[in-house]
Amino acid sequence: MPDEVYINEPLSSRIIMEILEEHPNIKRIKCPTSLYLRTSKKYLDALRKLGVEVEPVLKSGRPKKYGESEVKLIQKMLNNGSNPSEISEKLHLPIKTVYYLKETPLKRGRKPKYTPETEVEIRRLHAEGLPVKEISERLGIPLRTVYSIIKK
Repeated sequence: MPDEVYINEPLSSRIIMEILEEHPNIKRIKCPTSLYLRTSKKYLDALRKLGVEVEPVLKSGRPKKYGESEVKLIQKMLNNGSNPSEISEKLHLPIKTVYYLKETPLKRGRKPKYTPETEVEIRRLHAEGLPVKEISERLGIPLRTVYSIIKK
């Protein structure tokens, strides 16, 4: 017979009696913290006198589907240059799960088309007073893109 029971419904006199009848040697009743806080002090005191402690469980809910090994594998693959969609295909995991389990901050979306050096060059030319249209023509970059980079 277990000396510990987990319940997920509010403790009432009826439920307490049922638990005591089913488990006469019970020592501990565990319940979610939210239920423990709503349980009457009278019930808690009465159970304590009977030698039964009511204990809130801090972490409850659905157990994790993926463990530390998956997290480490995903991180290793990311470090080796794989992108999340490749990892998703290789490990047969949803891509959202890959993003959830990764340890490094990855941003979804397109990679920048122009390198940081090109952006620095655009800003330098603009600071020297070169017109935006001329910068666009010289570097072969669309005019709107040049304006966008300067605004950043």
